[in-house]
Amino acid sequence: METGTGKTYVYLRSIFELNKKYGFTKFIIVVPSVAIREGVQKSIQIMREHFKELYDQVPFDAFVYDSKKLGQVRQFATTNKIQIMVVNVQAFDKATAIMHQENDRLSGCRPIDFIRAAQPIMIIDEPQSVEGDTRKEQTKRAKALESMNPLCTLRYSATHKNPYNLLYVLNPIDAYDMRLVKRIEVASLVEDQSFNTTFVALKSVDNKNGIKAKLQINVDEKGGPKKKALTVKHGDDLFVKSKERQEYQHGWIVANVSCEPGIEHIEFSNGQIIRLGEDLGGLGDDLTRAQVFETVEQHLKKELAVRGKGIKALSLFFIDKVANYRVYNNDGTTSLGKIGEWFEQAYEEVRNKPLYRNVLNFDVNEVHDGYFSQDKQGRDKDTTG
Repeated sequence: METGTGKTYVYLRSIFELNKKYGFTKFIIVVPSVAIREGVQKSIQIMREHFKELYDQVPFDAFVYDSKKLGQVRQFATTNKIQIMVVNVQAFDKATAIMHQENDRLSGCRPIDFIRAAQPIMIIDEPQSVEGDTRKEQTKRAKALESMNPLCTLRYSATHKNPYNLLYVLNPIDAYDMRLVKRIEVASLVEDQSFNTTFVALKSVDNKNGIKAKLQINVDEKGGPKKKALTVKHGDDLFVKSKERQEYQHGWIVANVSCEPGIEHIEFSNGQIIRLGEDLGGLGDDLTRAQVFETVEQHLKKELAVRGKGIKALSLFFIDKVANYRVYNNDGTTSLGKIGEWFEQAYEEVRNKPLYRNVLNFDVNEVHDGYFSQDKQGRDKDTTG
């Protein structure tokens, strides 16, 4: 099932359907992570009354496996009510796990012995993460799942590695056509690919194993010229690196790479200097600024279209580094980077157009903020990848 189409709801409802039609009462939902486990638990809480209304107030217990509350495992195996256990695969995928240890509170039995005796129906959420890749051979985790002695196993995912016996498919196209997924509109301002001017962008510098820099330049490929990232050091010639593109013929030899914090740059023998994050021959800031203005206007159009309908419009910018949005000053205060400044300019300019007046009656600093990773001091930081 495609992501966002209600996979969790489908397998939870399947539990009640299997009970209604066949009387099954023991179910285990195996998840790959704590985050997904918490999401499943929350879904059960939210939809508890919904399922009771649909299935004639049928009683059921749902709990997250906790090695400190092994009485729940005994109840899971012995009660006649519907039992739904949500468990992380890490709780039983190793022989040293408490799940596999004899316990006095369980009359000397192992928790897994109670589960095996109940022969639960197993539901695996994201099997490619829970089991791993089982296309060629059974993994250790797949064997651990089998050790639970399930009556049968149902697997739900948008990205199966091994589809086993495929029962149902809801692919991205069908999900979109059936209006089951959130729709995202993308407005693009694409830089014209002009390969007739000299283009060089400095992406990073590094002095860990010799001083070097990562550049992006135009390179001739079989399919034509492309912008390509490559690493250079002192003495490298961009004419050679670009496979002899004429634009780099005169003096584009690396003369110096500076890794000094705050003034990182690269210098060429023709006198050209490019600082970290800057480029020569590309639109750079002009393109980004245009994207900001376009996004603000598109957002206000959306706000106008959904006004009074209780719908929240959200617009996102994906940026290269925190400092372009928020600057941390030496005195502990913060100020706006260039993208933050462009946003405020765009907001004030666009919202004062006659079409958008009174659409958003908020001060500019109330309508934008950044979502960034943080260091231990709570300061926003750049991420890699």
